[in-house]
Amino acid sequence: MRVLVTGGAGFIGSAVAIGLAERHQGWELMALDNLRRRGAELNLPRLREAGVRFLHGDIRELDDLLAAGECDALVECSAEPSALAGRDGSPAYVVHSNLVGAYNCLELARRHGAYVIFLSTSRVYPVRPLAALAIEEAQTRFELGSDQPVTGASPAGIAEDFPLAGARTLYGATKLAAELLIEEYRDAYGLRAVIDRCGVIAGPWQMGKVDQGVFTFWMLAHHFRRSLEYIGFGGTGKQVRDLLHVEDLVDLLAEQLAQPERWDGVVANVGGGRGISLSLLETTQLCAEISGHSVEVRRSAVERPGDVPIYLSDCARLEALTDWRPRRSAREVLADIHAWISRHESALARAL
Repeated sequence: MRVLVTGGAGFIGSAVAIGLAERHQGWELMALDNLRRRGAELNLPRLREAGVRFLHGDIRELDDLLAAGECDALVECSAEPSALAGRDGSPAYVVHSNLVGAYNCLELARRHGAYVIFLSTSRVYPVRPLAALAIEEAQTRFELGSDQPVTGASPAGIAEDFPLAGARTLYGATKLAAELLIEEYRDAYGLRAVIDRCGVIAGPWQMGKVDQGVFTFWMLAHHFRRSLEYIGFGGTGKQVRDLLHVEDLVDLLAEQLAQPERWDGVVANVGGGRGISLSLLETTQLCAEISGHSVEVRRSAVERPGDVPIYLSDCARLEALTDWRPRRSAREVLADIHAWISRHESALARAL
């Protein structure tokens, strides 16, 4: 089995490449990355130690992908993942990375008959309908109400039949467009592919920022004693996201790689769901308990473009297809992140 992981020096890509190499020592794993994101260079020694071959290339360039040679499977982990990408300037990078890059990956797969696992995002669901959902305010978080104005929404979260009309950020739009392109390649060329619409993925080796990787960003701030801010929704910190440990994601991808015929054509939400979710207020409390540090958290009622008060992944479709379930709790995710920060404090301080 020869597997190419794109975005392979990034947070998810490196975890996937290393995790697959550890599970299947007879497989040949390749990780392609342009090293654009600060901190990605820290993953290169990890890839090398795991026996993963690193390819310095850019998915925006088809020739860079073709240089990897034939592969049996491609796991597409590359993306410009910020919900704010392109809003303050040109959309070129996010469009070329997420859409043109996906096209180039599909071309590689088409030419070699490779099976594709495409990591999409919950951001494919449009912002305004999500923001208009009925919510209830509890002591530490927002909750989804039982009576919702649209199909595909319930207290369990957002399901795949949630209406897709409306704007969803350039990040979400490019990923949804890539999903549509995958379906056309399946129909026209017999390409085998599965689409995983991931919620928030978190864990060690994530270079968290305020607009992407929020749970790692929150723990980094506590460890290094930097101030934080609750932005929007009255500055209460009650906005909620579900989260999934990256190693739980790798477990699922390993299963999908092992059974391509079974997973071909599946489009499914992948996340922690209501059971593994946190508000920022709850995250602050857990980070303080785990790190032993309390930090100042300012409050701002200013709304950020593309933000919603609550998103939970309803994974009922996925759970009907597999015995896979997330194994790590929200506390365990944050504890693993803190342990990683503590082990690599000096390197992270320089990289971030």
